[in-house]
Amino acid sequence: MVKKLIGFTLFSYFLILLQTSFFVHFFGYLPNLLLIIIVLINLSERQKDNFGIFSGFIAGFFLDIFSENFIGYHILICLSLSLFIKLVFKRYIK
Repeated sequence: MVKKLIGFTLFSYFLILLQTSFFVHFFGYLPNLLLIIIVLINLSERQKDNFGIFSGFIAGFFLDIFSENFIGYHILICLSLSLFIKLVFKRYIK
């Protein structure tokens, strides 16, 4: 699990760098790529795993660092999205 977290940390760092500095010049509007990845990770993992919640925190942290909003805004959004997906899967999918 530690190797997965380190790999996701490096991947999300490079993805947010590309999103904020490189892709802006070629595309007019680009959706938030890290939110899409968080949703895909939470949809594809088992209910008992917590990697999706940790990845939500890491992605939110990097989004906060590279944005002009106050610290904690994107962390709250990403964590609540991860927990919402976990809750829906726990309640409705057995």
